[in-house]
Amino acid sequence: RKQPACLALHIHTPRMTSTWSPASWRKAVAKQQPQYPDKKKLAETCATIACMPPLVDAREVKRLRSLLAKVYAGEMLILQGGDCAERFSDCTQKIIEAKLKILLQMSLVLIWGSRKPVVRIGRIAGQYGKPRSKPTEIVKGEEMASFKGDNVNSLQPNKQSRIPDPKRLLEGYFRSAATLNYIRALTRGGFADLHNAKHWELEFIKDSKLREDYEKIASNLISSLDFLRVVGGAKEHDTESVEFFTSHEGLVLDYEEALTRADDADTTEGKKKASRRFYNASAHLLWIGNRTRQLDGAHVEYFRGLSNPIGVKVGPKMDSKELVELIKTLDPNNEAGKITLISRMGANNVTNCLPPLIQAVKKAQLQVNWICDPCHGQTRATKNKIKTRDFAEILLELQKTALVHKQCGSRLNGVHFEMTGEDVTECVGGPQGLSESDLQVNYTSACDPRLNYA
Repeated sequence: RKQPACLALHIHTPRMTSTWSPASWRKAVAKQQPQYPDKKKLAETCATIACMPPLVDAREVKRLRSLLAKVYAGEMLILQGGDCAERFSDCTQKIIEAKLKILLQMSLVLIWGSRKPVVRIGRIAGQYGKPRSKPTEIVKGEEMASFKGDNVNSLQPNKQSRIPDPKRLLEGYFRSAATLNYIRALTRGGFADLHNAKHWELEFIKDSKLREDYEKIASNLISSLDFLRVVGGAKEHDTESVEFFTSHEGLVLDYEEALTRADDADTTEGKKKASRRFYNASAHLLWIGNRTRQLDGAHVEYFRGLSNPIGVKVGPKMDSKELVELIKTLDPNNEAGKITLISRMGANNVTNCLPPLIQAVKKAQLQVNWICDPCHGQTRATKNKIKTRDFAEILLELQKTALVHKQCGSRLNGVHFEMTGEDVTECVGGPQGLSESDLQVNYTSACDPRLNYA
């Protein structure tokens, strides 16, 4: 029986070519990839995924790019947030609603404070893979493969569970689809209506001052919108839904290749097939992590052919020349809305490390958005070897980053947080004044510590 073309594409290894294709990354060194013992099973799984419907539509991706171009023009801000590593078990009504609630609330606060619209991007519906600093770890005295995310292996502390299993990629696809489906229902079905903003509060928040401040912002926004509607400046249904986009780190390249689609709408009659644009259909925006951004690496090779907006994590060891070359490789046409640089310096490194990068990008006249991830650089281990972050340090990096951009004649275009809508105790300090001894109360992260609602 003849195989569908999508199956054949992913079973056979592509020939090495100098031109880009969804599989051309295979000729480069791919870091942080799972080592699957059963290659045939991997090929069959990826072939199945390649025949599945796209999770996002090219028109949605183009819409996000147009909004990110407005961000570059100073007309909007970016709010990106969600889990460090999503778990398959997070695919529940309660957890998805809680994540959406907190992102909606944060966007309202940003809108009110900045007087600008906000582009909402979740680390959700696909953030199932994580790079790790070491390939193995010691658990209860036994060495085993590190947990690399639910779409790679299991968190269960035994050697067998830590073996990468291709079937998890397929489960990740279906979990992403279910999550995205419910998000779409919520954002378009009245849940996200600004007139319901007071009902977005999370049950476990007991701080009356936080509640009061948020309710005041929500009431003022609703009053302003109602006034605009009365005078004809806003349509009746403008507040009933919001645009919400998904993102994740494009880490496991077998999976990302399988969900790469050509946009046939870009091919008119008479146009060559080679002129088609390709989109990653697993998310609206994907980012390259700090550990996989090598110029000659497989991730950069894969990402350079995508028409999706692309995020790039920028750490304190990034070289200015390398950054400029990386941006030019990923966005040779220098299009506003294509590249978002996500700085993650650490509070102590911002003042020295960030200015040269901003200045180099400005000198090269590259049209990129800058947002700040103030969480990653603050990760440390307690005496009991529990990963945590100090809220004061997170806030400090954000403040320092905004100041550096101002001093350099640049603009901070948004923020990127690792956070959750659950009542977790993973970061110290903050309005709740959590100490290291409080971390064990409800520490549920499978990877890095997350900010909670407070």
